[in-house]
Amino acid sequence: MSVEKKVLIVIAPVKFRDEELSEPIKYLEKAGIGYDIISTQTGLAIGMLGGKVLIEKTVRDVSEAGITPYAGILIVGGGGSPDHLWNNKPLQTLVQEFDAAGKILSAICLSTVVLAQAGVLKGKQATVWNDDAAIHQLRQGGATYKPDPIVSDGRVITANGPPAAAGFGEKVAKAVLAA
Repeated sequence: MSVEKKVLIVIAPVKFRDEELSEPIKYLEKAGIGYDIISTQTGLAIGMLGGKVLIEKTVRDVSEAGITPYAGILIVGGGGSPDHLWNNKPLQTLVQEFDAAGKILSAICLSTVVLAQAGVLKGKQATVWNDDAAIHQLRQGGATYKPDPIVSDGRVITANGPPAAAGFGEKVAKAVLAA
């Protein structure tokens, strides 16, 4: 019996970007890929456009349970990312575990910075929301910034914001199926 492939999706507890969550989920579901949505705290997470997601597990919970069930990680962007996901040591450690295990690493919008801060973008090409602080963080993490909507470099898939969310979701789903 084949084991269902799963992706771990990380969102900020407030001000995550709704379509950067909903569009990739459409492609994951279409491809038959399961997913769990976590954040830095439990409870109701609220998106920038009013979307609501009940969070039952945190980054720390997954760190303790292990990443074995997941083929990759997808970090959603939005205005809440710098406050809740950037500089989050447990999340950086989780990303490093996914990297060490050779799994898919993906992030969109401002959340590409999390990959840079985790040190997994050294020598890679990546994109991020067109924001000076975010681009600076990317370069500081050793990445080559590309202003393209979606950039794939090996197991790393990054996108620059809401308009790229559907294409990003499709690329992540294809990468997970191929993994």
